[in-house]
Amino acid sequence: MSDAADLVKDTTTATFRQDVLAESMKQPVLVDFWAPWCGPCKQLGPIIEKAVKSAKGRVKLVKMNIDEHPQIAGQLGVQSIPAVFAFDRGQPVDGFVGALPESQIKGFIERLVGPLGADTAAILEEANTLLETGDVAGAAERFAMVLAEDSENPDALGGIIRAQVMAGNLDQARRILSTVPEAKADHPAIAGARAALDLAEQTAAMGDVGDLVARVEANPLDHQARFDLAMALAGHNRRVDAVEHLITIIRKDRKWNDEAARKQLLQFFEAWGPMDEASQTGRRQLSATLFS
Repeated sequence: MSDAADLVKDTTTATFRQDVLAESMKQPVLVDFWAPWCGPCKQLGPIIEKAVKSAKGRVKLVKMNIDEHPQIAGQLGVQSIPAVFAFDRGQPVDGFVGALPESQIKGFIERLVGPLGADTAAILEEANTLLETGDVAGAAERFAMVLAEDSENPDALGGIIRAQVMAGNLDQARRILSTVPEAKADHPAIAGARAALDLAEQTAAMGDVGDLVARVEANPLDHQARFDLAMALAGHNRRVDAVEHLITIIRKDRKWNDEAARKQLLQFFEAWGPMDEASQTGRRQLSATLFS
């Protein structure tokens, strides 16, 4: 995301190619043709600058004083000012003349780059809903939208790490996790994403579910086999079944392997999130088991 100071600048005939044509290959650039004697230009200036800054780097504004630099305006056929041209990929694609109100300027910019000022909380909620329903690509796209405006948003970072985990891209998830600022490493969304990644890496090493089921059936007191089965089931997203096996271990031998079953349940809950059905059911079962 560009700093606000980089979003608005003055240009000249000599720098127009770089400031507008080259720059518009990265994002749309608005060119405001104005003059010091133009009253409507003074009205438009602050409004269009505000609108451009609210777009947070998705569009830039270049201002050209036609008294000092008339050549470009002449080439574009500017006959009245203020006149604003939108350039995209090196070409003028839209424009308007006159001091439009803020709402119309916002609409003009939205035609170029899409909706402005989208509610971050709403986007994150939609992304998390998509993730829960298995639409990993749709969720990742929305998390990326938030990160495009706030690259350190912990909810979006945690969400996109989870999306990578669900897609099986564990190396990519680990790489993104390594970029999280230290100050936000303990944020619940980051902690949950880290737990989900750790769990995915652990379950990837588990044995075949069928073999583990056979071992447990042959010896119901083989807690290690049951523990490994729970991990394997979690890896196959059979969360309720995974919880049931860990609860079974706790009921039979609460202290087994330094309370490994209880500790693993807590990691499940953190990795899956507090609103997950298996997390909620598991917490109730764990509470009932521990305090019965």
